[in-house]
Formats: sequence, C-alpha cells, structure tokens
Amino acid sequence: MAWNMQDYPDSLKNFDALQRKKIIDIANALLDSGYSEDRAIPIATSEGKDWYENASDKELKEFDEEPNPSKNDTHDTDSSNPDLLDEDVVVSYDSEAGEWTVKSVKAERAAGTYKYKTEAVERAREIAENKDSNVVTYTKDGKKE
Repeated sequence: MAWNMQDYPDSLKNFDALQRKKIIDIANALLDSGYSEDRAIPIATSEGKDWYENASDKELKEFDEEPNPSKNDTHDTDSSNPDLLDEDVVVSYDSEAGEWTVKSVKAERAAGTYKYKTEAVERAREIAENKDSNVVTYTKDGKKE
C-alpha cells in the first residue's frame, strides 16, 4: 500500500513535514520495486533521515517545492536492485581518496564515504540492520577483520 502526506504509517507522525515527505517518497519507490512494507518503512526512514541531515539548503528548498507524493506515483524501478538486500555491507579504506567507504557487496557505488572508520562502521551497521545482513570490516591495509 502506497502512502501520501495525509495517509502514512504512524511511525512517521513525529517527523518534520519535509522529512516525512522524503521518507514517504522513498518508501513508495521501494514498494514499487517489490519491497514489502515491513522492509520499506525502516529502510526509507533511515535513508530519509540521512538525506534530511545531509541535504543542502538548496536541495531542501527544491524538494519542498516538488509536489507531495501520492499513492498513484510511478517510480523508476529499473535502476533499483533488490538483489542487494541480502548482500553484506563492507567498510574498507580507499587510500587514493583517503577515506573510508561503506558499500554493499555487488553494489556499483558506495553508500557513503567517511573521514573516520568509526563513522563508516556506524553507518554500515544501520544499513545492515535495515537489510538484515552483516557488516564486514577491513583494516586500513586491506586485511579482513
């Protein structure tokens, strides 16, 4: 069941309206991609929170000006990859960039990059918990921990 700004899960009622809008938009896209409601809600909540905290003022303003999500919206499901749901989340060091990366096994791009390993591991745990998968960490010199 898709949601809109008037009809959404109770777990979203205490979010700022713009943050809720983003979470609903993400959740609806996940539902269109074949995710169950039980998985779509926590994943969308985590990703929506992350987006809201890291979005620039310009991004926030632009998204605020977009139409509210509706139950009949269509989403690009060709670029989503439900096969990644069961894949472990890897934390490794990119020596060229000088930062820690968080990336699901088989993913084409990183879910995030971080200055400190502790931040990367924290984010990897959030992602893995939402996907019900594991976190695999590596040392700076590439050895599996």
